[in-house]
Parts: sequence; structure tokens; C-alpha cells
Amino acid sequence: MLDVQGLSKSFFGAVAVDNVTFRVESGEILGFLGPNGAGKTTTMRMITGFLPPSAGRVFLDGVDIHEKPIAAKKHLGYLPETLALYPEMRVQEYVKFRAQLCGVPSREIPDRCHEAIEKCFVDDVAKKPIGTLSKGYRQRVGLAGALVHRPKVLILDEPTVGLDPRQIVKVRELIRNLKKDHTILLSTHILPEVELVCDRVVIIDRGRLVASGSPENLRQQMSQAPGLTAVVKGEVTEADTVLREIPGVLRAARIGAGGETRILLDCEKGHDIREAVFREAVTRNWTLLELTPRQASLEDVFVRLVTQVNDEDRQKTLPDAEEVPEEADGAKES
Repeated sequence: MLDVQGLSKSFFGAVAVDNVTFRVESGEILGFLGPNGAGKTTTMRMITGFLPPSAGRVFLDGVDIHEKPIAAKKHLGYLPETLALYPEMRVQEYVKFRAQLCGVPSREIPDRCHEAIEKCFVDDVAKKPIGTLSKGYRQRVGLAGALVHRPKVLILDEPTVGLDPRQIVKVRELIRNLKKDHTILLSTHILPEVELVCDRVVIIDRGRLVASGSPENLRQQMSQAPGLTAVVKGEVTEADTVLREIPGVLRAARIGAGGETRILLDCEKGHDIREAVFREAVTRNWTLLELTPRQASLEDVFVRLVTQVNDEDRQKTLPDAEEVPEEADGAKES
């Protein structure tokens, strides 16, 4: 249904997206993941036709979006992270306007608008001006606009941003229900959301595809090496570097949040490094809060893959090589 073939984009000679290829089948939800600057937004803009690629092609229901953009976009619904809404319009007026723009027949517009507004839980504010709504409501109004013409393919960029926990649960349920009638590409930074909603995952970093598969398959691949989680109190920026030097440690990735530092460790089989980690903590006067074996989560997979790619890139880079931007969405294309 959505077929991305060898998609690439460069800005002033700096490569933002490098030969990205994947396919989303009918009725499938694909999670699209990548760290900031990975080329995720650039890729989504090319898929939706907002940005021409330097190379590669995108097909929506078999139609090339850059050769026949009007025909292809009839099958496309797009919810960008930054919404372009009209604050003076009432919600029902905006959704009707979107229906007219997308070529919905006049006789069908009332029913389509009612359906989209109800699906996205904005029926209670349908007569209010968009400018008076909270960020969460505005996000759902944008989703209603993306759904009103019943597109075959939905591109959702951070659809739950700004929502409260109750609304997030509703939107996740909505997305799962939408797969009955739509093919969905979902970009989000909330990794538990991906595991709850998505059938498959694509991960890109520095413009390149680094992993693809179901969340379960990716976890199994990363579980080939035993893992250990160490948590120390406070912001300990050198923790991953120190623990990486322990014999038997293959990789160490650090996450700092909430007044503590979490280090994800991959170990060689047969190596129990818990005592060595404990001794390092005592020697360096760290307060060790947690030291537990673990099964790989999607967060582990993401961190390890990105860390591995960045380490490989650093090894390939010459000491005097110039540094180029990882992504240049605001730059002029070359």
C-alpha cells in the first residue's frame, strides 16, 4: 500500500536521508523511529509530497506521489507534528473545509464530518473556535481533518503529543481501530506506545535504515547477549564510559532522567559482571540504586542500535574531517 524505494535527500552536499527503503502493507501499522536529527522528518515530508527527493520513489496505492501528486494524495491523510490550523474557524467548519479541499462529494460532506469529529473525540467542542481549544484538542481536530476523506494511507507524526493520559489511551485505541480501514505510518518518541500499537518497526539513524521488524523480533535479536541494568543516583555523565571498561562488557549506553542515571549494559555470555559494577560504584562513591538482569525492551533495542551506528561512524571519520549537519530540514536543497 505504501512503498518507499531508495529514498535519499541532500542539502548543500550534506546527506539527510540515505537510500531508505521499506514497505507498509494494507491494514498494517508501522512505527517509524529515530533520534533527533536522524532524517525522520525529512523522510516523512518526502513521503507526503511536501519535499522532493534527491533520489528514490514513493508509491501510495501504486501511484507515484511525485509523478502524479494529486492522484496519489487522494489516498493520503497526514497529521504533521506542527499543525497548521485556522484559529478563527470553528471545529466543524475546519473539518468541512478539509473535506472540500480533499474532494469529498458535497452530498457526503455532512456525514463524513460527523464521522471524523466523533471518531476523534471532538464532538463536544465542534461549535467552538479552534483558537480557544487546548493543545490536546487541537491535535485531535487535526486528526479529524486528516481522516475526513477516508484515506487509504495515514501518516501520523507524534499524534499523542500534548494529550493527557486519558486522551492518550483513547487516541491509541482509535489508531488500533483505524488499521481496519487504513494503512498507518506512525512516528513517535514514545517507545511504549510503539509496542502497544505497532505491528512492525523501522528505525533510522543518521539518515540510514538500521533495523526493521516486529518489536518482538527486534527484542529477541538483542537478547542474544545477556543484559544488565545499573542505576545510580544523580547525573553521572561518565558512568557508561567507566563501566564499558569492565572485562566482559560489550556495550554500555547511558540514559539520564529524573535525578538518576540508568546504564544499559550488554555482556559476553558466561560473564557475571554484577560484582565488578558494584566495586566500581563503591570506588567512585556512586550511590547504586539498582543492579538487575533484564530482558531487552524496545527502548534497549533503540538505544543500542543508535549507539552502535554512532560508534561505527566515529571509527570511520578521519580526525580532521569536517562535521556536517545530521539533518537540515530548514536548509535549501542542493
